[in-house]
Amino acid sequence: MPPRRASTKGFTRTGSLLTGRIKAASERRGFAQSRLLTHWAEVIGEDVAAVARPVDVSYGRAGMGATLTLLTTGPQAPMLEMQKEKLRAKVNAVYGYNAIARIRITQTAATGFAEGQVAFAPAKPVKDDAAVHPDIRRKAQQTAEPVQDAGLRDALTRLAENILTRTNR
Repeated sequence: MPPRRASTKGFTRTGSLLTGRIKAASERRGFAQSRLLTHWAEVIGEDVAAVARPVDVSYGRAGMGATLTLLTTGPQAPMLEMQKEKLRAKVNAVYGYNAIARIRITQTAATGFAEGQVAFAPAKPVKDDAAVHPDIRRKAQQTAEPVQDAGLRDALTRLAENILTRTNR
């Protein structure tokens, strides 16, 4: 019998296949923390997202609701303190029930302390339009053309550009 080779021979790891399904199942059961983190500006609003970032969702021993910890700068903390109930309602709308019972606000320095600094603005996406060949761009736009929703159509166009570019390499 020949020795077994370590190559995957084109097979995908089980963990990468199940990640999406596990995430969907956990969100249905109220563990929407990942969605809360990835879609923070949409959930809470652009004005609050510009000055605060979710850091942690911790569940108490009694099981009577969780505590959401928000990170902000010192001058913004009193403004967020006054909006706690409104913020809690928006976050609980993501969960679908009153999962968050309390919001705790922690402060950081805008500048000065190396480990205490935080950038509240999301990173700008790197857009390299020059790298996509015009024929590939045209084909990607034709592929996504039947889609009615403009945002979805743009996302599908970018996805098609990425796939077609990768295929042509």
